[in-house]
Amino acid sequence: MKKFAFIGAGSYGFTRTLVRDLLTFPAFEDCELALMDINPLRLEKITACVNKIVDAFGNKAKVTSTMCRKEALEGADGVVCTVFNGDFDIWRYDIEIPKEYGVDINVGDTRSVAGIFRALRNIPLMLDICADIEKYCPNAVFLNYTNPMSMLCKAMQSRTKVQVTGLCHSVQGTAKMLADWIGAPMDEITYTCAGVNHQAFYLDYKWNGQDAYPLIRKKLEDPEFYNKEIVRNEMFLHLDYYPTESSGHNSEYNQWFRKRPDLIEKYCTHGTGWNPGLYAYSLNLRLERDKTWVSELDKWIAEEKVDMNRGGEYASNIFNALIGDHTMFKFNGNVLNKGLIDNLPYDCCVEVPVLASKDGMEPMHVGKLPDHLAVLVNTTARIEDIVADAAVTGDRRAVFQAVCMDPLTSAVCSLQEIKDMTDALFLKNKDYLPAFKI
Repeated sequence: MKKFAFIGAGSYGFTRTLVRDLLTFPAFEDCELALMDINPLRLEKITACVNKIVDAFGNKAKVTSTMCRKEALEGADGVVCTVFNGDFDIWRYDIEIPKEYGVDINVGDTRSVAGIFRALRNIPLMLDICADIEKYCPNAVFLNYTNPMSMLCKAMQSRTKVQVTGLCHSVQGTAKMLADWIGAPMDEITYTCAGVNHQAFYLDYKWNGQDAYPLIRKKLEDPEFYNKEIVRNEMFLHLDYYPTESSGHNSEYNQWFRKRPDLIEKYCTHGTGWNPGLYAYSLNLRLERDKTWVSELDKWIAEEKVDMNRGGEYASNIFNALIGDHTMFKFNGNVLNKGLIDNLPYDCCVEVPVLASKDGMEPMHVGKLPDHLAVLVNTTARIEDIVADAAVTGDRRAVFQAVCMDPLTSAVCSLQEIKDMTDALFLKNKDYLPAFKI
């Protein structure tokens, strides 16, 4: 009987999906699902949800819930993490303070100045979780879903012995989106995708072995499809390779789209799926979810039928390949760049194809990114390396200088403005950043 620990189980969307996916594998039908969260109401509700899913699958799995991380981790074979450090009352400032300086953040969970401060709060927490895994379940496979993915994985993989990788659904999600656009069955699509998390590119994208990029270009001549993802479609049309993450995210990762009100109106307001109003999308979404999540879960528990079909998340397939029936599984994961992408910094965190099997997780050598993409991604990777180290060493100056190099921030702010902005963010975050002198 395998044991899976869900740390931050109150992330009810991910937990329900991943529990369902695990139980579709015969190797895990009688597993233990250990749910851990520090919020008692969220833990109560997600436990009820998971019990409903287990019941739908024949009630063979065992469900436990706890607010103690040690209890959840002890003896675990697999760990899934969806935690973050700091609730709405602190991370709202990741978006609001930069806005005062003209840095128009939209989502704020991965990079630019908002992603950097989210990383500074989360890296110590993730290292604490890894320390507990080393102590209570040293052989466990740790799959992380918390953002900012690259910076967290860089810190964990370079400073602990835990078998950890980071997972995101943007690679397989975008591949499916493009297949739908050109009318291709997904089982006839192949691709090679590489870069860093949320800034990876399809180096090739083929339908039955033939280059499908001309079909995508043709499809984007239709305003209906161009307007679905304006930022990403602009990047593809000008850079020649399609990026993985949504337009709302990508708009804040570079210097091209969010540096002037007219550009935000043209590229970001009508075709990103994200609202760039007074509060950025993620703030609006969180405010709305805080009002409705309890009633939504209660309604789901009382009325809705459990979907027993496996979804598109990678986690359950990886666990099955490693500790289940050992069916090999290829996915895009976040790992240290040990010569995997030749023209990105050695030991930065990259997102590349990985093969999971009974022998473990084997990242695949990709080679070089196209030179112009390497320029863009190199900037991101080097900034993330600086921040991952600074979060541990407490080097406040290094954090400021990392923000100075951020493409969006540097497109709209002077050096002194960046200094003032980072100082203001450090002050707001002082209770969450004990490694720094504030």
